[in-house]
Amino acid sequence: MTAGPSTRPTEPETPTPEALRAELATVLARARARSAALTDCVDESELIAQHSPLMSPLVWDLAHIGNQEELWLVRDVGGREPVRRDIDEIYDAFKHARADRPALPLLNPEEARGYVAEVRDKVWDILDRSPLAGRPVERDGFAFAMIAQHEQQHDETMLATHQLRSGPAVLRAAPAPDPMRAVTPDEALIPGGEFTMGTSTDPWALDNERPAHTVSVATFALDVAPVTNGQYREFIADGGYERAELWSERGWVHRRSADLTAPQFWERDGAGDWWRRSFGTLAPLNPNQPVVHVCYFEAQAYARWAGKRLPTESEWEKAARWDPATRRSRRYPWGDEEPGSEHANLGQRHLEPAGVGAYPRGRSPHGVDQLIGDVWEWTSSDFLPYPGFAAFPYREYSEVFHGGDYKVLRGGSFGTDPVACRGTFRNWDHPVRRQIFAGFRCARDVPESA
Repeated sequence: MTAGPSTRPTEPETPTPEALRAELATVLARARARSAALTDCVDESELIAQHSPLMSPLVWDLAHIGNQEELWLVRDVGGREPVRRDIDEIYDAFKHARADRPALPLLNPEEARGYVAEVRDKVWDILDRSPLAGRPVERDGFAFAMIAQHEQQHDETMLATHQLRSGPAVLRAAPAPDPMRAVTPDEALIPGGEFTMGTSTDPWALDNERPAHTVSVATFALDVAPVTNGQYREFIADGGYERAELWSERGWVHRRSADLTAPQFWERDGAGDWWRRSFGTLAPLNPNQPVVHVCYFEAQAYARWAGKRLPTESEWEKAARWDPATRRSRRYPWGDEEPGSEHANLGQRHLEPAGVGAYPRGRSPHGVDQLIGDVWEWTSSDFLPYPGFAAFPYREYSEVFHGGDYKVLRGGSFGTDPVACRGTFRNWDHPVRRQIFAGFRCARDVPESA
């Protein structure tokens, strides 16, 4: 009889108020610098344009960032008078679909920049005065961290808008590392048993990551790396998009209606070679990089073609967090320390996934690579609440999406900032979505005697 998982949570060290205040200032400033970089690189006409009906105009995202910051930090935490109460409804994401937002009386780029700057000036004063204690929304600086995460999430959304825009490239970044070496073995065996999923102790975790609870999974095998462009190209060459038996009934209907024939942004030249368009630049397909811009149904069809399946999110999290040596769940695959450039491809340092095998220091105890960063990974799980879930600090962040037509994605992408990525972080989207930076890895059942 094996021992169960440790009930001792991974307790983060409690920083001094001064250290916590400095950390919050850092993540807030980093998010704002990224928002500026994503909006300052294009002219006014591109800021107000809608580059895809799936996305908001960039100028809407910018002002929405400021409005959320005003609502939570200026009005709620700071108890200050509103800066612009008159625009609350315009920038309420639940009142206007993305496709309808260009028709709203939006702040123009100059007004939006002035608004977010005025809000941020007030926030610096509020942060200096906040005890970072008391109400749950203020304790440990949660509200400030929530706003930093919210801005970074919109920054990733704006990065996706940049990928969808036409015209010459405007974003620059160093190429992602590409070791061009095989990762062996192909699979890692994850033993069955219980582990602690989610968190009750991470002070900046969002409500859908809570509470920590015990989950049991059967023994399974998981690909040690995400599926690569080269592997996915083999699926296409073997008629993967023409073989209905590989697709779910709903997936096949979508494949035909959307005329899917390859991942989004792939193009084939006259010689039959594949190229990929990335942020305005067309380049030969890199076979060693994780495939990106595939929807859930494409990932599911590939997995069936490979004789496998997509992992559940509990399987994904066990592979990413469970340490069999200490019998506890880590914060990240490599341990509890914050992500560094040696661990994962995060924070828009690069504008593409890194080649498989680029981050050996980010490997999990089970030998699984690149679980954090590079590409969001589709799982087979629906977006549902954990046992004991409580909406906090507002229902619209998670609760209203529970039980809808959403699949869970895990791990973050090259466009995800570290403040908005950890082993417990849960993302979700419609299974047809391809504009997000999503890829996948495969799993398969393993008999308990194996």
